[in-house]
Amino acid sequence: MHIMIFMKRIVSSTWLNLFARFIIGGVFIYSGIAKLMDLQSFANAISQYDLLPQSLLAPVAIGLPSLEFLAGVGLIFNIRGSLSAIFTMLLLFVFVLWYGILRDLNIDCGCFSPEEIADHNSLKRAFYRDVVMIGAVLFIYLHRYLRSDHPMSHRSSIINLL
Repeated sequence: MHIMIFMKRIVSSTWLNLFARFIIGGVFIYSGIAKLMDLQSFANAISQYDLLPQSLLAPVAIGLPSLEFLAGVGLIFNIRGSLSAIFTMLLLFVFVLWYGILRDLNIDCGCFSPEEIADHNSLKRAFYRDVVMIGAVLFIYLHRYLRSDHPMSHRSSIINLL
């Protein structure tokens, strides 16, 4: 019983929610800026996965980091839609990294900058890092749901589980 009360307090913590938003938002801002500062290297990293036709490399190399930056800023300032954008990007990143792991690619994941060390475990490290960030995003979603004025938010089965 005490564990359930403790878990409910953690999920309802405004400070923990702010911390998660600032960390995830900061990671996306940093990642977007790092990629935008060296678009050619990022386009090369994308091409190594061999998932996109050559004609889409430039638009994706410009668009994805721009979206990362904007979504990161949006998450920090709690702008509607930014959390969903980040969640969608993280799901995309996890599937692309999983694909690279399955193909046993020994490449730079393209996550932050071209200076990253590409070894056999870099894709796995990036995969696990993104899975942890998905967990943080799900925490933020749960926090929002529990703090909302939704009529079922205080009596939902989620609350009863906690």
